[in-house]
Amino acid sequence: MSDYKKVKDYMTRNVISVKPDMTITEIKELIKQTGHDGFPVEDENGIVGIITASDILIRDLTPTVRGMMSDDIVIANEELSINDAARVMFRMGISRLPVTDENKKVLGIITNTDILRSHIERSTPEKVDQFRGTLEQLYGIKTNVDMKTVPINELKPTQDKVYADELQGRTYEIERGLAEPIISVQIDDHKYLVIDGHHRLVASYQMGNDEISAYVITLSEKIKLGVEKTAEKEGIYTIDDINIIADAQHPLIAITGSLREKNTTIKK
Repeated sequence: MSDYKKVKDYMTRNVISVKPDMTITEIKELIKQTGHDGFPVEDENGIVGIITASDILIRDLTPTVRGMMSDDIVIANEELSINDAARVMFRMGISRLPVTDENKKVLGIITNTDILRSHIERSTPEKVDQFRGTLEQLYGIKTNVDMKTVPINELKPTQDKVYADELQGRTYEIERGLAEPIISVQIDDHKYLVIDGHHRLVASYQMGNDEISAYVITLSEKIKLGVEKTAEKEGIYTIDDINIIADAQHPLIAITGSLREKNTTIKK
């Protein structure tokens, strides 16, 4: 499902490039000011290298960027698939990939954090089919699935927490029309149980959206699922019952911002 995702969908576009003749003192100050630990180096002909904090630490100090930068670099086209970008970065052992146009002018940069963001919490058709199969085996019922747009106020969550840093990634995708559908089970005429996609749901809710795209699984018999019973025992009935964890990182992504507040509960 993620094969159609391209580098241009996830790269950072507002990239600060530096010139080869800038001084290392200027670069150190730029690192302090921006918090970034690396910058593409461009001259009038396009990208010529990358300068990072590591270069400054491990190499013999020279007055200018030209003498300190790495000029043996890998660059990518913005049409490159996310999967191919991930393979290149893994094989080359690099954490960032400059993205350029045909003239080697820098358009953006994609990092390993962006790659992770593009792959987590995917509602693939295989995941939907697997869950349907589990339901049919456990309860001896038949199921059907449709893709629908569901009112957010008709969704009942089954997860008690989401991570603030992960919400940033989901918000990014929603703003660009990249978010995949959540997975839900219809339990009443106007009530749906959320099975997968709580970060997407919360992000949409915080953005003020009224609806969300969903795989909706319908059951041949009216059954109260165990996951719903568990959620109710934990006091989870509405989106407002989900805690946003801001002082701990999602297991699959590192915190990149200054997220140090205590756990909070969503307030719309």
